[in-house]
Amino acid sequence: MNRRNFCMAASALALPVGSIRSAWAAAPYPNRPVRVIVPFAAGGGPDVLMRQIAPALGEALGQSIVVENKVGAAGVLAAQFVASAPADGYTLLMGSSTHLILKLLQPSLNFDPLKDFAFAGEMSTSPSILVVPSDSPYKTADQLAAAARAAPGKFNYGSGGVGTGAHLAASTFAALNGLQTVHIPLRGSVEITASLLRGDTQFAFPTAGTAVPQVKGGKLRALAVTSSRRLSELPDVPTLKELIDDPLTVQESWSGLWAPAKTPPEIINRIHAAIDQALKSPDLHAKVHAGGSEIETSPSPAAFSAFVHSENDKWAEVIRKGNVTGG
Repeated sequence: MNRRNFCMAASALALPVGSIRSAWAAAPYPNRPVRVIVPFAAGGGPDVLMRQIAPALGEALGQSIVVENKVGAAGVLAAQFVASAPADGYTLLMGSSTHLILKLLQPSLNFDPLKDFAFAGEMSTSPSILVVPSDSPYKTADQLAAAARAAPGKFNYGSGGVGTGAHLAASTFAALNGLQTVHIPLRGSVEITASLLRGDTQFAFPTAGTAVPQVKGGKLRALAVTSSRRLSELPDVPTLKELIDDPLTVQESWSGLWAPAKTPPEIINRIHAAIDQALKSPDLHAKVHAGGSEIETSPSPAAFSAFVHSENDKWAEVIRKGNVTGG
């Protein structure tokens, strides 16, 4: 076979493959399973939440959702992985307020949460709760603040580490009340309750998922919540904003789906619509609520993007106000 005939034969053989590839690429999104990268360990709160949402999200998209844990550097490795993935909607990040805080505390990190991602939609939110041991003499947040103000440097609060929600909420509470308190970074958020019960710390701001069962079980007393409105689980507990009229008192951990920055708008809109449809399930609401979170959706990808940017500004001010460094 001469070169000309060989090339013609090769071209003929290549046409069906090329046609198949073209048809596959042109098929409506999604035409294969979608991966959601969870930056935290399997079995933890965010992982459980995503696995609760995944079946309904997959049904709304018409494809299965594969939840994949990529743990490391407090969520940085997962963010970097998704940011560098193809911008085709098949690799998404369970992005959260944590990613904003990490970058604010460590500007040298090799990812930018505001520039490296397209924001599809919010999924959940969870506040922190100001708690003291149930046998504490302090019945209100004002009483606690007054006692701490009268004893500078004598009141300790625990958290799961620098930059965690418990740390930032407590540092904000101290700053807005003019308190000199001591931060005790613990080995993890699960140690917060034990630290309070031992008397090593006098107050703390654990997440609702951790705090509500302990409050209902009689081990802890709730004095305030950092949500924008009172929790249905603790209707008699005021929001911190009711007590201190400052927008920085509203601090909620939230999560949503992020895609690589150059993902086409039509794909982002498709993912947003699927989130919105999936999160309407009453059963899903009940499951998420039981885990200490609330379902929270955004009206559009643009609205979610605006929210993320506004949250970045807020967390920057929280960090500045509380004089928080490191991470």
